[in-house]
Amino acid sequence: MKADPIKLEIYKSLYSSVAEEMGISLRRSAFSPNIKERRDYSCAVFNGEGHLIAQGDHMPVHLGSMAMSVKAALEIVNPGLGEVVVLNDPYAGGTHLPDVTMVSAVYPDHSESNRPRRPATPRKARRPKPFFYVANRAHHSDIGGATPGSMGLSEDICQEGFRIPPVRLLVDGLVNDEVMRLISANVRLPAEREGDLTAQLGAIATGTNRLNEIVGRYGWPEANEYASHLIRYTAQMMRRAILDIPDGVYSAEDFLDDDGYGSGPIKIAVKIQIEGENAIVDFTGSSPQVRGPINAVEAITVSAVYYVFRCLIPQDVPASSGILDSIRVITEPGTIVNARPPAAVAAGNVETSQRIVDTLLLALSKANSPDRPLNIPAASQGTMNNLTVGGLDAAGHPFAYYETIAGGMGARPGLAGIDAIHTHMTNSLNTPAEALEYAYPMRVRSYSIRRGSGGTGAAKGGDGICREIEMLTTSTVAMLSDRRKIPPYGLNGGQPGATGRNLLICGGRQQVLDSKQSITARAGDRIRIETPGGGGNGSRQ
Repeated sequence: MKADPIKLEIYKSLYSSVAEEMGISLRRSAFSPNIKERRDYSCAVFNGEGHLIAQGDHMPVHLGSMAMSVKAALEIVNPGLGEVVVLNDPYAGGTHLPDVTMVSAVYPDHSESNRPRRPATPRKARRPKPFFYVANRAHHSDIGGATPGSMGLSEDICQEGFRIPPVRLLVDGLVNDEVMRLISANVRLPAEREGDLTAQLGAIATGTNRLNEIVGRYGWPEANEYASHLIRYTAQMMRRAILDIPDGVYSAEDFLDDDGYGSGPIKIAVKIQIEGENAIVDFTGSSPQVRGPINAVEAITVSAVYYVFRCLIPQDVPASSGILDSIRVITEPGTIVNARPPAAVAAGNVETSQRIVDTLLLALSKANSPDRPLNIPAASQGTMNNLTVGGLDAAGHPFAYYETIAGGMGARPGLAGIDAIHTHMTNSLNTPAEALEYAYPMRVRSYSIRRGSGGTGAAKGGDGICREIEMLTTSTVAMLSDRRKIPPYGLNGGQPGATGRNLLICGGRQQVLDSKQSITARAGDRIRIETPGGGGNGSRQ
């Protein structure tokens, strides 16, 4: 049946609002500042086949990859009524270990599945089919491992934290205490972890209730029909956007500085082949996976492709699985863009994802033409500047703090980049100084725009940030960052943005730190992060 345009807009709003309300529930009930202040989480709604219908305006690196978590949960556990699956395994649909995902099947209230269960009979009962699935993902400030915050320099995934394959956390509507105890026993802050996991369960319940309300009001046949219409509509808009790109093959390479263990630069190679309304995105030729933690699993690479191609659609379309219907992604197992176990992957989610985006945009910039302008921006800062701090406070209580730090946005044709903003695969916030100082034994000494760090051109790249934090107790400090050696590129004759710097200030003396490094800082020591600026753009369009 042909979709009614008005109803299509209604259902687009309805399903998106479910995901947004799930996010609000999660944020307001979470324990850790990383979730409630930085909003490092994402929520989404899937149909009964596990295909993405809608997602909140949350983290791109989470949302493009969450479908693989749902797929893993369905294949390995296949949750039933009253069950919620939890997982974080990067090699089973996850991204990196601190990102904990929950998936639940939704059975509308009036369905047979929600009626009291009858006594068992000799004949095997047929399991009802879920109408929807809801999922959320949140970055936990510590998930165990060798370094507080679980984002330190590492050589294999076992050093990065507690690895959770898809398992049932909620069974018959009750928390599985054995799984919760197992998780709590392997992290530094068990009460905080339990609080954040409970907040995720609450968000799942919120999504379930709202979907039941939609079905109760409009009926299941129509709700299901328009969920399918939304996916097809997104796919149609994506095909139209690809048709606007001239047919051809567009290639590019960009590089990560290093892996933290001396290997580098590390190449990301891509070849985008446009044929009518279809695209093939081939990463053949990218570097083999490395010793350090910058390896990306396939879900991250697919997520970056999803994000970049969605940005090409000028209309506000549903962020559904239809984006990838006409796009084929090719990766070689065992490479930096499709790592295999036991590769360390903590920074693949945050650093390599950014470089994959940079490389894709550089390739697409070569497809630009006067009659079909794509308005591709120059490179943004290309890193998330991951900072983790952990240890014991003055009272002897453990703490773990994590944040990503904003930088400069790349200039667009005729339009300057934005200063001091999270770009591309991150959509989070910096922790407010007041919240940071209240919750942790740290003091924010400086927080300002890094003037002059954006690349020059007809349109100037955005400036980065200077953020300086003083330790009030002996702490383990870990940095996972990039663009410290290779600057964010400019386009159309624009100049590159400035590279970033990490500094340890001790007794008035400055020591330049590596881009990926773990150190011990004493009380009174300061960590200063100077983030990269965005590339300039020489085009006046």
